[in-house]
Amino acid sequence: MRLDKYLKVSRLVKRRTVANQLCDAGQVWVNDKAAKAGYVVVQGDELAIQYGNTLTRVTVDTVPEKAVPAQLADSLYTVIERGSVEAP
Repeated sequence: MRLDKYLKVSRLVKRRTVANQLCDAGQVWVNDKAAKAGYVVVQGDELAIQYGNTLTRVTVDTVPEKAVPAQLADSLYTVIERGSVEAP
């Protein structure tokens, strides 16, 4: 599954267009490397998403074949860290 779609399906980002914008702006990293929206997410990948002043790091537990109900979205990943990013 593409990174932008995974971010949307897992509810880490509310809209796929926002996920695309974050990837284009270099605010999404996979395994500590900046990632494009078309990156294919696999189980075990570590994602870091900077959205505003918040940095969220997760490990991908499951990559579904299609969208899942909202109640199951948080079962797709494990949160490693969630916190604020200091201004430069």
